[in-house]
Amino acid sequence: MPELPEIELYVRALRTRVLGQRLLRLRVHSPSLLRTFDPPASALAGLEVRDVSRLGKRIVLHFEQELYAVIHLMLAGRLSWRAAPAAEAAATAPTSGRPRKGAHATFEFPAGELLLREAGTRKRASLHVLRGAASLAELDRGGIEPLLATREEFRAALLRENRTLKRALTDPRIFSGIGNAHSDEILFRARLSPARRTQQLTPAEADHLYTVTQSWLNECVARLVAETGDRFPEKITAFHPLHAVHGRYGQPCPVCGAPVQRIVYAQSETNYCARCQTEGRLLADRAFSRLLGEDWPRTLEELEN
Repeated sequence: MPELPEIELYVRALRTRVLGQRLLRLRVHSPSLLRTFDPPASALAGLEVRDVSRLGKRIVLHFEQELYAVIHLMLAGRLSWRAAPAAEAAATAPTSGRPRKGAHATFEFPAGELLLREAGTRKRASLHVLRGAASLAELDRGGIEPLLATREEFRAALLRENRTLKRALTDPRIFSGIGNAHSDEILFRARLSPARRTQQLTPAEADHLYTVTQSWLNECVARLVAETGDRFPEKITAFHPLHAVHGRYGQPCPVCGAPVQRIVYAQSETNYCARCQTEGRLLADRAFSRLLGEDWPRTLEELEN
């Protein structure tokens, strides 16, 4: 799922393309995508885009008359951009009405088309068309912005409930925009176990986690922007070659060489380095520890043996 750095990349790319543009037409090709009915999607036609922003893991197109189009890409949704051959021609040319291949929705602008697609058979991406700032605020889960929070605000949010660090970082009611992938990398760089309880942290550890969270997220945004350049980001993924642990189960940790471990729960996977983060202890994996019972290895040494 695209998280804070990837959504920020989309937001920056969209601002350069649609800010100040009037939406010619919004075509919704998949009825399950649109989650609202009033105002209708057609109400956006002819309105100018005044801003593009991020709300958690959602992308918000701000239109005049206080109307909003809010896109949540979920796990497999992605955006693409098709530039018009000429802005003047695109503004007046008739459209066929046929959906682009695999597109859930098409936002038609004079400068080009913004396409929303989703891979796989389980369609989870959503589009909300909203009127008024109050309606937009209802989609805000309440988590603080990790890149804007002060050290004190971060610590207060982190310690408000006694959660595991993994759950705290990915809870949108606590922190906005951090998901599975970036929480793994943050905890690896902070040398903290994903199963550690928030209220077990020392003040120094909480401060260190704040510093690592901001530095990692800022680094990711800067890296993605540099890699993409002026192109529209077409290949957004939760996996990146520079990730140390996320998506690298069984591969050597780049710091100590120990095999990266994982915890699997439902459709979610947590990756970590036991040697760097848990003093060599393996965390229980519900998918296998119940099956193996007493045979489940407790340390890296037992696993290797």
